[in-house]
Amino acid sequence: MITARDMMTPDATCVRASETIVEAARKMAELGVGALPICGADERLHGMLTDRDVVLKVLAEGKDPAACKAGDLAQDEIVTVGADDTADQVLRVMSEHRIRRVPVIDQHVLVGIITEADVARTLPATQVGGLVAAIATAA
Repeated sequence: MITARDMMTPDATCVRASETIVEAARKMAELGVGALPICGADERLHGMLTDRDVVLKVLAEGKDPAACKAGDLAQDEIVTVGADDTADQVLRVMSEHRIRRVPVIDQHVLVGIITEADVARTLPATQVGGLVAAIATAA
């Protein structure tokens, strides 16, 4: 049985809640990613920061990205999966929440992240197609 641990990209890089949006954007650029988990000093996950968040919640609202902190954009609800959750559980979470990436936690510690690309790499085309269709209806 395939688990989240089998599917995930391990060692996801966090942006600290105290880091500025400028610092977060630089990390995204360096890593070539469109999202970073937001972690606090306690190493717990506080949310996800996406490039879309930067554009819509900072730039479009005229906020100063050098003064705005990543933690200011952390969502109230954090959607995660457990490292030992099955592939079906992962797909259900991603489909229900219509998300393209989901953090993987083990004992409240971030251990990886699963993206659509990870799903495509590890699961049959029919399951991948179902996820893509579910996410596409989010628009």
